[in-house]
Amino acid sequence: MFSVSSWLHLRFPFSYLLLPIYLFSLAISPNFTEHSLLWSFVIIHFFLYPASNGYNSYFDKDKGSIGVLKNPPPVRKGLYYLSLLFDVIAIALGLILINLTFALMLFIYGLVSKAYSHPSIRIKRYAITGWLITGIFQGFFSVVMCYVGINNFPLDAVFAPEVVWAGVLTSGMLWANYPMTQVYQHQEDTARGDRTFSLMLGIRGTFIFAAVMFVLVTAGFVLYFVRFYSDAYAIAFPLFVAPVVIYFLYWLVRVIRDASNADYTHAMWLNFISATCMSAFFIYFFLAYTNLMQVFQ
Repeated sequence: MFSVSSWLHLRFPFSYLLLPIYLFSLAISPNFTEHSLLWSFVIIHFFLYPASNGYNSYFDKDKGSIGVLKNPPPVRKGLYYLSLLFDVIAIALGLILINLTFALMLFIYGLVSKAYSHPSIRIKRYAITGWLITGIFQGFFSVVMCYVGINNFPLDAVFAPEVVWAGVLTSGMLWANYPMTQVYQHQEDTARGDRTFSLMLGIRGTFIFAAVMFVLVTAGFVLYFVRFYSDAYAIAFPLFVAPVVIYFLYWLVRVIRDASNADYTHAMWLNFISATCMSAFFIYFFLAYTNLMQVFQ
């Protein structure tokens, strides 16, 4: 259970790629404390996400590159138990340090992530179903879960329109990005019998779909900030994510010239740039909206 390979498969750095979800929830949070902010962050990023990564790796048994792990070592039985241990720790800490609602949401997230890769269900093998469920739970559900944890709220406190639409837009962004995380795994997914969304679309179709979705979701974010906050944030958002567009177009041109460029390295760079730009925007939004930015001036 404590082998180096098992810990590598927890893929802690992958939590960085999901950080914008937490920061978006924080930016619209009205009732956070240092205690709830610290512990919700630690529980989600250092226990819940790694548990999900490890469990999925155990059943996928990837031989090729996977998210933030270019050369994954062979999985061992200990990884299975280590991932379950991290799940239990996450739920226990959520119950003890935050509240029952947060703990239950952590439990539900864990169940869905297990269903994604467990051979008896394996949501991953179904192209559209896998795409939909991943976007809903890593997007909308995660925004609500983070919001509950950060603010120590009961579930009925999360149905404000700005929270609901934040969740919808986050799901939209994940639906745009999710096929791009699969585009370099077509050969391995085919061999394993997984009919992923990207495999269904094809390489060029994946890029076209992601581009259309990204434009629609970006427009949605602009309207969201105009409706609930300020035109300044609506203008800032496209500027912050412009590097994502530039890199995406650069990668697309390379793929058009040679399909072998739809590879792990380019996919990880797109994910890293996207996570960095989105995180930077939500930090800016949080600091500006809460007036904390004035402290640094």
